[in-house]
Amino acid sequence: VQLQASGGGLVQAGGSVRLTCAPSRRIVAFKAMGWYRQAPGKRRELVARITAGNEAYYADFVKGRSTISRDVAKNTMDLQMNSLGSEDTAVYYCNAAQGSINIWGQGTLVTVSS
Repeated sequence: VQLQASGGGLVQAGGSVRLTCAPSRRIVAFKAMGWYRQAPGKRRELVARITAGNEAYYADFVKGRSTISRDVAKNTMDLQMNSLGSEDTAVYYCNAAQGSINIWGQGTLVTVSS
């Protein structure tokens, strides 16, 4: 199974970005999907997560300014992030839980310029 992440790039502070994860198999096969990020010199951390039942969880640092969603018809999982700040600069990784197995995408870089 492969996870293709896209949507990163250079964004001005205060702007928005929409990240998309497209798995190589049907997303209904995953019990949960999510986005993690890793900034230079820091540990990878959970940003947001959505279950097969569409229950969403957000880390405190994105709560209120981000939305995670799944589109079964398009077979994608998206993360919309608004009000970006320099602290949001990181490589964002798509993750999918298939049974007890964690699957990772290749990451997409989001750079927020001030």
